[in-house]
Amino acid sequence: MREVLLAAAALLAIAVAVWQLESGTAGLEVRSGRVGPVPVTTFEPATPGPRPAVVVAHGFAGSQQLMQPFAVTLARNGYLAVTFDFPGHGRNPTPLRGGLADDAAASRTLLDALQAVIAFARELPRGDGRVALLGHSMAADIIARHAMAVDDIAATVAISLYSPGITADAPRNLLIIDGALEPSFLLEEGLRYLRMVGGSDAAPGITYGSIADGTARRLVLVDGAEHIAVLYSRQGLAEATAWLDQALGHAGRGHVEHRGPWLGLLFIGLILLARSLVRRLPPLSSGPRGSGLGRRRLYLVAVAPAILTPVLLWAVPLGLLPLLLGDYLAMHFALYGLLTGLGLHLAGAPVQWRAVLRLRPLLAAAAIAAVGIVVLGLAIDRYVTAFVPATGVRLSLLPVVLAGLLPFFVTDEWLTRGDAAPREAHVVSKLLLIASLALAVVLRPHELFFLAIIVPVMLVFFITYGLISRWSWRATREPLVAGLGNAVALAWGIAATFPVVAAP
Repeated sequence: MREVLLAAAALLAIAVAVWQLESGTAGLEVRSGRVGPVPVTTFEPATPGPRPAVVVAHGFAGSQQLMQPFAVTLARNGYLAVTFDFPGHGRNPTPLRGGLADDAAASRTLLDALQAVIAFARELPRGDGRVALLGHSMAADIIARHAMAVDDIAATVAISLYSPGITADAPRNLLIIDGALEPSFLLEEGLRYLRMVGGSDAAPGITYGSIADGTARRLVLVDGAEHIAVLYSRQGLAEATAWLDQALGHAGRGHVEHRGPWLGLLFIGLILLARSLVRRLPPLSSGPRGSGLGRRRLYLVAVAPAILTPVLLWAVPLGLLPLLLGDYLAMHFALYGLLTGLGLHLAGAPVQWRAVLRLRPLLAAAAIAAVGIVVLGLAIDRYVTAFVPATGVRLSLLPVVLAGLLPFFVTDEWLTRGDAAPREAHVVSKLLLIASLALAVVLRPHELFFLAIIVPVMLVFFITYGLISRWSWRATREPLVAGLGNAVALAWGIAATFPVVAAP
């Protein structure tokens, strides 16, 4: 009865959350299309115009879904909001030229796409010809570069901005929004831009300069928000809308999108539903399997790969795959897993692969992967960011990424399971992996900087799929089932979201 009640509660939570999320666009006209190869979505009030347009641009490894809170908020306040997928991102089939190797080529590709969307926004039938720009992270730099090069952008809202070329009067009327928990260098850059106009004593939350002559500057620090959460902050949404209202002489309605709690409810419901599904998997062993290592020996095996992997990969060339940083992640996970496997062998607890290479365990692993990709993935694709590989290139890269991820997930599951394994082992092993990736960024900051940005996403993945792993192990008593299934789910996510690149 308890399981039935939990499943019913999960379905109710999902239904309520989906209803609330879908009702967010009620009364708006939402249209999808393309500007050349660039996928675009327009969010328009149903009432007639003319009205200003705001082009809303996503950051690295994101997609237009990630910017929906701003698009819906702006449309409900009377703007025409236009979101789109940059080349190499989301459902845009055009690769991002240059990648990390040639910043000039990558910037040209991104700017070309932005300029095409701006031209489209100016010609919208209900528009008045005026355009403002709003962008996050990578896109904050791109929109700032465009706005500095022209004189017809009325205002720029830059979220998590780093753009060294900014001056005291370009771009016009600049609002900077940073999460208070973002890296210190971003916060320092925000203050630097502000002090160009406000002087050395300039402080966040105060507007300096003049809207009338285009020199207005304001920095907002969003309490409790990091690089991703800042996109869902009511404070950030309200500040962006108020800034555009001032710069464009527009009277908004004070609406602020509040989808964060409903997204939370949706994913809580989906995770509870996943629990009900996973716990129905049949036992595959007469007793719980795993390395069974005690705390001391287990951590001796776990710590060494975390240190050795980034050191051994320090000089390995990148750009081996047309998936930005996908090659490094695949190599890191693969080497980390192989070193863990070696440690298990030396500790007398080698991974017993043969037990899982049979039909029933493989079917159970497929079920785990389906839970991650279908149950959770479709909701991610609809409400968070692109999670469905939209091009043949992405699908073709999936097996390659999976081959890299499998050694880690399989050996890690075996290491942290078993009768004698400490309860915290699974959590600590994932924290060690995060620390290992952080060390890799320290060793190769220019090439791997963007890995630091996705750390919060990796933490959410490990928490969510760690729960699925635990439920799977309790049901099947076979740790390699979750190892295989979760490797497929993360490989899918990387292949679907990381930017596809091409040589310049």
